[in-house]
Order: sequence, then C-alpha cells, then structure tokens
Amino acid sequence: MNAKGTVFKYGDNVDTDVIIPARYLNSSDPAELATHCMEDIDKEFINKVNKGDIMVANKNFGCGSSREHAPIAIKAAGISCVIAETFARIFYRNSINIGLPIIECPEAAKAIESGDEVEIDFDSGVIKDITKGTSYQGQAFPPFMQKIIKAEGLVNYINNK
Repeated sequence: MNAKGTVFKYGDNVDTDVIIPARYLNSSDPAELATHCMEDIDKEFINKVNKGDIMVANKNFGCGSSREHAPIAIKAAGISCVIAETFARIFYRNSINIGLPIIECPEAAKAIESGDEVEIDFDSGVIKDITKGTSYQGQAFPPFMQKIIKAEGLVNYINNK
C-alpha cells in the first residue's frame, strides 16, 4: 500500500478542536465534517486539498478531546496519510480505528515542507520527499494494521471477517 500527494504542513500541538471545531460536531457525516476540516488555522485548506494529499505536523498532533470526528474529517477531506513527530495516543488509536494511515517520523516531520510532493510506502515505512530527493525511515504498519486500513476501519475489518 502506498500514498502519494502534496503536503499540507502544520506545527506543534494541533488539537482536535482545530482539526474540526466543536461548533460543527452536531454532524457525524464525514462529507459535512470535511468541509470544516482545519478551517480555524487554514481557511483555504478545504479549497486546496486533493484526494491523496498528505498532512505533516510536528509534535503532539491530535491532542485535546478524544473525538473520532477529527480523523474522520481529515480522511473525508481526502488526506491519505498524516506524518508527525508524535501523535496524541487517543488520536493515534482513533485514526487506525477509522482507517486513516498515520506515521510517526520526527526526521520527516521536521524536514518536509508545505507544497512538497511526498510518497509513502506503508509496507516498508519509507517516506520519500520527491521534491527534495530525500528519504526517511518511518515505522512500517504491522500487517494487522494494514488490514484494518485496507478495510477502511476497524468496524469494517471485523464485519468482513
């Protein structure tokens, strides 16, 4: 499994209230949530993002409340993978549960810039910054996590078994 796209880069401590503002939590529809994804820190995000694009952030991405709405909004907006130095643990679990690939790789998170073209090989964990011609070794997904992601989330994975 691979992902390839243009990077949207964010800083430290991007919390779930920024990813999807609380005022939109009256909906659980992924398409509706996607229209408000990142709007409080990047008003143009939803107008610029394309299916397959990559989100990169620094430390503690997805901190704050434990809502599943945050990874759902990111995935529904078209983001194919999130790379960060570190993730808040509950965000990490929620992402895998809904089938959003995320990779911790401090070197890649620091070096990759907004607008770079990036490709990720989930089997090996290799992250290639095509724009800069650099590669980074992130953590590969264990086979069981790849199965959950391929199934589009844990519930689908269990239902398909």
